[in-house]
Amino acid sequence: MKLSQLFRAVVACLVVLVGGVGIAHAQLFETKAKQGFMIDAETGTVLFSKDPDTPFPPASLAKLMTMEVVFNAIKSGRLTMNDEFVVSENAWRTGGAMSGGSTMFAELKSSIRLEDLIQGVIVQSANDGCIIIAEGMAGSEENFAVLMTERARELGLTKSVFKNATGLPAEGQVVTPRELVQLASHIWRTYPEFYKFYGQLDFTWNKILQRNRNPLLRMNIGADGLKTGFTEESGYGIVGSVDRDGKRVFVALSGMESDAQRAEEARKILDWGMRAFRKTDLFAAGETVGEAKTYGGEKSSVALRADGPIAIFVPITNQDRLIARIVYDGPVVAPIEEGTRIGTLKVWIGDMMSQETPLYAAESIGTGRIHRRAMDAVEELLVGWMR
Repeated sequence: MKLSQLFRAVVACLVVLVGGVGIAHAQLFETKAKQGFMIDAETGTVLFSKDPDTPFPPASLAKLMTMEVVFNAIKSGRLTMNDEFVVSENAWRTGGAMSGGSTMFAELKSSIRLEDLIQGVIVQSANDGCIIIAEGMAGSEENFAVLMTERARELGLTKSVFKNATGLPAEGQVVTPRELVQLASHIWRTYPEFYKFYGQLDFTWNKILQRNRNPLLRMNIGADGLKTGFTEESGYGIVGSVDRDGKRVFVALSGMESDAQRAEEARKILDWGMRAFRKTDLFAAGETVGEAKTYGGEKSSVALRADGPIAIFVPITNQDRLIARIVYDGPVVAPIEEGTRIGTLKVWIGDMMSQETPLYAAESIGTGRIHRRAMDAVEELLVGWMR
């Protein structure tokens, strides 16, 4: 029996009402990173998860959010790549050469095109470039940080908080591995014309050539982004992406002990993510995934479907650790309109929630006759207390 056929049979047998599911703890991949999260870009399948929702100081990883705010402003027409920004004394002192941090060596009171500032921030991780943009767009870096957090909420990032545009240490400034991957994936999907800068190997500004700090770009593994960061508190972190053989994955790792360890752990997990999984098409668009029990309806159950095809990347080994549940809060009370959200198809790989797909009523179910409703009421009285 093919894996997709076996999966369908398993799903059909494992339709459950909302409740807990106990699964043995184990990781498919071991890493020295304290936290990590990785997904397949096409299906959203979670390939790896290790403490992905605990906040940590982002350091330069915050610059992903800085750039998203800029990209969004350009896409909406509020800015253009040819707009020029003036280098203030604050930007020059706080983010320039004398600060000792990452810089593009912007000259005091000079004017710089936005396109050059973007490349400075992405390729050179330029703190001065971030501050120049922040002041030019919002009047101050503090005001710009408010825009960053507000924009994060618009994108569904509920835990990330930003206090400045550079990622320099600031109380209360935090991100999570899961939300960094969400952000990186969003940037790739939404701004392909700007995402290319993350794969740029070097950038020359003021006749100074600087190389991209992302070690993955020179490993010949198909990497084309995104960012590295370091703080004393959270260690060495990275957000990376690899596109190879028609497959793309995104990963965020944090809590490593050195530059070398960060590069090696990121390379290993990205290579593993590419090789250890294969895509399996589960259900075609419009195909019935399962059924949910109804209450008081002219039928005892309602067919469920997704709003499109369902595919997942499953481990080549350990396929026996794949577990699926259709979870809904029920029984579902009639009448039910076709297209109503009913539940979720949840898939685990071991103890890791790998994929969640919303399920909708594939048909309309009218209210049943009185004897049908009476039978459902008796059944609910007898078994409802066990849920």
